[in-house]
Amino acid sequence: MAFSQQLINLFAALLLLIAFAMLSQRRILSLINLFALQGLMLSVSTAIVAWSSHQHHLYYSAALTLIVKVVALPWLLHRLIRKLDLKWDVETIINIPSTMLVGLALVVFAFNLALPISQLAGTITRSTLGIALASVLLSFLMMITRRQAVPQVIGFLAMENGLFFAATSATYGMPLVVELGIALDVLVGSFIFGIFFFHIRDTFDSLDIKNMENLKEN
Repeated sequence: MAFSQQLINLFAALLLLIAFAMLSQRRILSLINLFALQGLMLSVSTAIVAWSSHQHHLYYSAALTLIVKVVALPWLLHRLIRKLDLKWDVETIINIPSTMLVGLALVVFAFNLALPISQLAGTITRSTLGIALASVLLSFLMMITRRQAVPQVIGFLAMENGLFFAATSATYGMPLVVELGIALDVLVGSFIFGIFFFHIRDTFDSLDIKNMENLKEN
């Protein structure tokens, strides 16, 4: 196995470990820092793929990921939780050990689902497609097992990281215009989420989503 492919597999494994760490994390500040670390691993991995495959457009993707996922979004999230004065731990719908067991089952499912697809792919990153799908599923699991709105948004952003990594694994990424559009959508969406968080907190004095569910029932 080539050295570059070993590096790609290493960073893919690190992305999966970070996804599990985010799934088990109870501190919101640590969750944001793990999201930034995941973005950094994704950016470095994309740069290595660009270098080893001579796909020069991936250098722009790596730089865009670094600016948006490692710098801009974590800064916005840290500023948001300071403004909202969020100091509580992340509450989960089911306990952490049960969540981790479900996560392990999702990883096995993702690897079995990706196996026939990766055999058809002609990229040097085809072996990491299972990890990319597993990261998407773990991020989705994090979204649906959190009670507060902010961790759910972080799970959504982490899921977008997994989708980007899956695109890189299967087809050497998406066209740059598409990636720019997605990055802009993510930034605008983050601002909109921030506005919603302030309105939810002002209305219910909490960001627990069960308050909105009670309002819907009433």
